[in-house]
Amino acid sequence: MIGIILLVLFYFTFPLVIIYLCKKWSLLKKIGSIVLAYGFGLLLGSIGILPHGSDAYHLALMGRAALPDTEMQALLDAGTITQGDSYVNSIASTQDLLVSIIVPLSFPLLLFSLNIKRWIRFAKDGFVSMILALISVIIIVSSGYLIFKHTVPDSWKVAGMLVGVYTGGTPNLVSLKVALGVDPNLFVMTSTYDMIVGAFTLIFFLTIGPRVFRAILPPFRHIEDSGLTEEILEEAESFEDFSGMFSGSRIIPLLKALGLAVSIFIVSFGFSLLIPKISQMVVVILSITTLGILASLINWINKIEKTFQLGMYFILVFSFIVASMADLSVIFSIGFLGLFAYITYAYLGTLILHILLSKIFRVNADDFLITTTAFVFSPPFVPVVAGALKNKDVIITGITVGIIGYVIGNYLGVGLGYFLKGF
Repeated sequence: MIGIILLVLFYFTFPLVIIYLCKKWSLLKKIGSIVLAYGFGLLLGSIGILPHGSDAYHLALMGRAALPDTEMQALLDAGTITQGDSYVNSIASTQDLLVSIIVPLSFPLLLFSLNIKRWIRFAKDGFVSMILALISVIIIVSSGYLIFKHTVPDSWKVAGMLVGVYTGGTPNLVSLKVALGVDPNLFVMTSTYDMIVGAFTLIFFLTIGPRVFRAILPPFRHIEDSGLTEEILEEAESFEDFSGMFSGSRIIPLLKALGLAVSIFIVSFGFSLLIPKISQMVVVILSITTLGILASLINWINKIEKTFQLGMYFILVFSFIVASMADLSVIFSIGFLGLFAYITYAYLGTLILHILLSKIFRVNADDFLITTTAFVFSPPFVPVVAGALKNKDVIITGITVGIIGYVIGNYLGVGLGYFLKGF
């Protein structure tokens, strides 16, 4: 029991170390706290600190995260497994419980500080490009499912996650992992491959991408400064700024926000019990998303500082835990090459189709690139790409699209995943 308690404490404290390291060293900040959380989690799971369990225990799991107590006791009484396996199962049960709780707590916190009404007001500037990007993502991910469904395990779940992460970002990917019940190995590899392909795509966007797209699409028409660009730029850059999160003046309001997130979780869980024919976690995640959006419309909730950063801290904790649950011998097997091909197809296919549609509907090059960035890489990357474009006028458009992506990503991911499951 003491070992389990220490492990839980370590899971929640080490991400704070990651945040500190990213603040202290610019190189680590560029790598990203999420990437570091995955990396350290994989390291924790592979160096032998966490016990692995016998072959008989893993055979009994049959793909489940952990065995129920009654089944464990029956296997122990029969001599099929050992007491060591019982400890391994306790760790696995704890990990699964933490993963199931952390995401429902994190997503409302991510939504509380988002000024949905303001972002929707500015959505018109990139509305056409945003719709074309959505159409492109859905078509390509769906066609990729039909191509790779026999080579990628649980490909309908992968499709749901890809739509979520390509419209919102990592928070949506994490939420959909829980909603769709994705295996930790499959989730970690999907996230890892997405980071690899995404890194090359981002480098292209920051280097020759602007010249290439401006040669294909119409030029951007500059407008008068709305007066909000600097304010929104500052807000975007603060998305991953954890400094002062636990200062005296902020801790009480943040605890209130956390209490509200817990209340939303409880209400959503209760609501899921009323709809037994639908997967419980699907109902919980979508209910939490809806209630989180509604809560963000309440002024005093929306004004609480650092709720987004607190939500991202929980996402780091989740990433660290789920990576430590993965089996390196499995995730680097040849069986996941199909997954890499699917993700590469999704990136390139979406980009190419979006360009073609943008050409037809005469979307300008800068709006095309900034909306693509906002959907695929999320709002914090918008100012970076706007800098490469040398065009700060697109920052509002990009961040608006990214915020809308956060809001709709869970709905689209669950909807498309279950739709494709029937094929």
